[in-house]
Amino acid sequence: MLASLTLLAASLGAGNAMVDRIDPPCWWVGMENDTLQLMVSGKDIAAAEVKADYPGVNLIESVNGDSKDYKFLYFTISPDTKPGELPLTFTRGKEKEKIEYPLLQRKMKGEEHTGFTAADVLYLLMPDRFAQGKGAAEDPYAGLQYKAQPDRNNPNARHGGNIAGIIDHLDYLQDLGVTAIWVCPVLENDMPGGSYHGYATTDYYRIDPRFGTNEEWNLLIAEAHKRGMKVVMDMIFNHSGVAHPWRDNPPTRDWFNHPEGDVMTNYRLSTIHDPYASEYDKDATVNGWFVPSMPDLNQRNPHLMKYLTQNSIWWVENSGIDGIRMDTYPYADMDGMAGWAEDVMREYPNFNIVGECWYANEGGSAFWQQQSRLNDKDTKLPSVMDFKLTIDGRKYFDEETTPWTGLNGLYDHLAMDFLFPDPQKILTFLDNHDTDRYLLTEPENLDSWKQAVTFLLTSRGIPQLYYGTELLMAGSKEGSDGYVRKDFPGGFPGDTVNAFEASGRSEKQNEAWDYLSSVLKWRRDVANDVIAKGELKHFMPINCVYVYQRKSGDKQVVVILNGSESEIELDMPRYEEILKPGTKLRKSLTGEEVEITSSMMLAPKETLILQNF
Repeated sequence: MLASLTLLAASLGAGNAMVDRIDPPCWWVGMENDTLQLMVSGKDIAAAEVKADYPGVNLIESVNGDSKDYKFLYFTISPDTKPGELPLTFTRGKEKEKIEYPLLQRKMKGEEHTGFTAADVLYLLMPDRFAQGKGAAEDPYAGLQYKAQPDRNNPNARHGGNIAGIIDHLDYLQDLGVTAIWVCPVLENDMPGGSYHGYATTDYYRIDPRFGTNEEWNLLIAEAHKRGMKVVMDMIFNHSGVAHPWRDNPPTRDWFNHPEGDVMTNYRLSTIHDPYASEYDKDATVNGWFVPSMPDLNQRNPHLMKYLTQNSIWWVENSGIDGIRMDTYPYADMDGMAGWAEDVMREYPNFNIVGECWYANEGGSAFWQQQSRLNDKDTKLPSVMDFKLTIDGRKYFDEETTPWTGLNGLYDHLAMDFLFPDPQKILTFLDNHDTDRYLLTEPENLDSWKQAVTFLLTSRGIPQLYYGTELLMAGSKEGSDGYVRKDFPGGFPGDTVNAFEASGRSEKQNEAWDYLSSVLKWRRDVANDVIAKGELKHFMPINCVYVYQRKSGDKQVVVILNGSESEIELDMPRYEEILKPGTKLRKSLTGEEVEITSSMMLAPKETLILQNF
């Protein structure tokens, strides 16, 4: 396959060739959707006539954009078409150019691609800030217009992390106990200032050379799969980077919303489901630019949506990713994105997609999950994100529990799960790259922190950890996202501390690492079915104690959290429906036997995980 791609790249843009580029750079036979769009770009390519002659492949439509430098070709590919090279002949007056377009054999069937589920724990990392390895690229700035060098003293500059650095530390992540990696965007961001975060795409088919190559990305996924780990790819279809070639030469006049760039979004997602919202406000929310450096793509344009849909499918087929996290999901056109999600899930029915739906309330998030009774449209989006837990997490676990605060707020939050069509497909997290760290400062003791990560890993949904959580990385954005995206200690040449090794961690960091790893491995190796598929039952916190059960068949896990800074005597008859007197359970992390009696003493801020198997 790589040879075919190399030959195609070499044949484009050479000499006086008419064609500079074809997206996607290859395709596959035997796909569920039999229609292929090729976006062809080149100076005055619209004037060219195109012919194709290949058994099972029919050119059904040739469409010119408003720019004379783009042409859209639409083909149907019959189910029995053989892999090979599709000859495309471009004729413009006396000029003629022939290109062999690769049609490849699929490595696996669509249903064999298994996405991330509640059986997994995702580890979110930013490649620029995680680790730097010896990459394969001879020139990490090849083909880039903007070549700012890494500056680790500047929190908003590139620091030099790359895909090779992630590969180098896969064994660390496996040993920690996570089962999936969510990698912040790795596609080319050829932007002024460097765009280390990756959310301003300038090429949808090229890994940013400062991170590595397309081949290194594929290697990362292959190496993760060898270790039984999955990889989730971050994508952004609401907007591109302002330095994308489309900005100066859009294929169609309506490729971007508000192409003059004079309307910014109002960031008020409530307008989308507000029954009283003005059209002005709704337009600003969905069609306004996210920031001046990120022009808003128009998902109502069918050529653009086909391009973006094929791009997602291309990365699944080409690299074998196990899921997609779609950025700024509600800011894009709902119908366009529903069509995208439906097409991807039709191709890969066991795949998963999570959309970033940033709401401070449960109703807003539930509105976006597929088959939501709150939405008169079906978004086709399998998973959404639990920002409510993130926003209020410190209140739940750090505040003293009273009838209305602390763990009672957590109970009330889960009580709203009736709004969600599938609570097990909610992505839950305490913090991420866009929020303050859960820990604003390193705590004096880990009692509250242990309760927070225990709940995250034993409650409903798909847990996500942010890199450095295991090291008690702390801090707020303080006006800059860079302060919550600090370098992983030991990931970069010259680091004096290497936290990838126990010897490089403080005593408190090792306590945190060991506890988190113990729960992760227990969840992964011992209790996975119960946590991933089991029913959840919880008891309203009384006397500062929150008790909940996960149950699957005859197996049960019971979690008991003391939200008080004081010792508590727990009256057990209240919990007889899950903990009958005389029942003998084991502490999940130590194996110590516990017999249920009429009362139990809990230490201040104690966390108990009990099981009957």
